[in-house]
Amino acid sequence: MRKEECFYLGKIVRKHSFKGEVVIKLDTDEPELYQDMESVFVEHGKDLIPFFIEESLLQKGNQLRVRFETVDTEQDADAIMNSGIYLPLAFLPKLTGNKFYFHEVINFTAVDVNYGEFGVIKGINDSTAQALFEIDNNGVEILIPMIDEFIKEIDRKGKRVVLKTPPGLIEMYLS
Repeated sequence: MRKEECFYLGKIVRKHSFKGEVVIKLDTDEPELYQDMESVFVEHGKDLIPFFIEESLLQKGNQLRVRFETVDTEQDADAIMNSGIYLPLAFLPKLTGNKFYFHEVINFTAVDVNYGEFGVIKGINDSTAQALFEIDNNGVEILIPMIDEFIKEIDRKGKRVVLKTPPGLIEMYLS
């Protein structure tokens, strides 16, 4: 399976026992959705390797203690420590309304209620305190904060994100 066909679920953060159990820190607001999985993909270099789950237990909110079928020793667990955990995109629950997954709006047209169409969403920068839409306007990058008050509509059929930005924000990038 290729990474582009998957979403990041979390990371193996520590060992739990001498028998190969590990703890995965889940990167989700709804960890309970992932407590009964049969398998996951574990990142190994540039590859994703399927690992089958024998047993799992949700603990401390977003931490999932897991015993994988082929991980029986502390050395086996060391080999996968700090690896990313992925699942196929098809496993994501469908979102409706103005809720969306970051990957879902890539290549959507950005439209401001006052300014009109002003570019195409090429990425989401979530490495800052406030996540930002990265919008391409004929080679000019426009960064728009992903604030609920700015997001008026996610038009999945029309592949558009309708925004209401403060006056002058878009023009600041284009002048």
